[in-house]
Amino acid sequence: MKFKTRERRRLKEAWAQEFAPTELMPSGVQLRRDLARTNLAPCIRTSAVEYFGPPRKISWHTHANHALSSQVACLNFLMPLATRPALLSEVIGRALGISPPKMLEVEKGAQDAPWFVGFEWTGRQDHLGEWRNGSVTRGANATSADAIVRFQNEAGATEALLIEWKYTERYGTRPLDERGNPTRLARYSKKAFAPDGPIKNDLGLSVKDFFYEPFYQLLRQQMLAWRMERATEGGATRVRVLHIAPSANTDLHRVTAPALQSFGADALAVFRQLLVRPDDFLQRTTEELFGTLTPDIASDAETKDWASYLQRRYTFLNEPAG
Repeated sequence: MKFKTRERRRLKEAWAQEFAPTELMPSGVQLRRDLARTNLAPCIRTSAVEYFGPPRKISWHTHANHALSSQVACLNFLMPLATRPALLSEVIGRALGISPPKMLEVEKGAQDAPWFVGFEWTGRQDHLGEWRNGSVTRGANATSADAIVRFQNEAGATEALLIEWKYTERYGTRPLDERGNPTRLARYSKKAFAPDGPIKNDLGLSVKDFFYEPFYQLLRQQMLAWRMERATEGGATRVRVLHIAPSANTDLHRVTAPALQSFGADALAVFRQLLVRPDDFLQRTTEELFGTLTPDIASDAETKDWASYLQRRYTFLNEPAG
């Protein structure tokens, strides 16, 4: 059974037990719009709404009330870590294969407290020529990473990670709507390839070859990281992209772009080898980073409750690898 089908069926059954019929939309996997915040882990329901509100005015995804929302999954896993730098450091160290680094503040979060994770990050300036009238709505109509963290490496320099979070996404082989191609070509043609971008320039590829998901999204996020690094945004001397997804979602790895199929059979591995610096793109499974987070090792009652919630909500965390 496909991972998305399995997760949809499982959560529909779980929500039928958790919510009253009047709280759900006919699909059984969508909450009523006015109850969307209930889709979030209990410990972040207030802080998430405050963080996404003024002055940031971050855009919620259209299906933020859906059980399979990847934006909600990202928040459920990462937002509690925004105020727990020690635990966040362990996760980032695991992702990078290094000792837990010193985490650095990204921005002020709810109640003006220092937060060590930022969400729907578009950069502090218009790196890709996408903003309108000098401004941008985070999470809408411009390239954004689901999350960002900053840390100090072993040499004492500042690094940043743009985090792309996937859950049940899968993509077909149909290209993007051609009506948007003139805008895409104007924006990205001179920003994609070396020496002015992250992609190797000797592979016989054009920007248009990337106009298939997930490659279009992967390209834009890597370009954003590339330009953030060159602008030393937030003091970062290196900016990489970390892609996180469940191991069972094998459909996500399908190579959808015809021009890229000759490079391999795994979309994420193919994209990595197209980069001038392949190590600037990392992929990790959700289980690798969070499978060891259990209530038994939680340092306080709230963290224990959060770990229990993740294990109940995302039961694939409890499944054996492979």
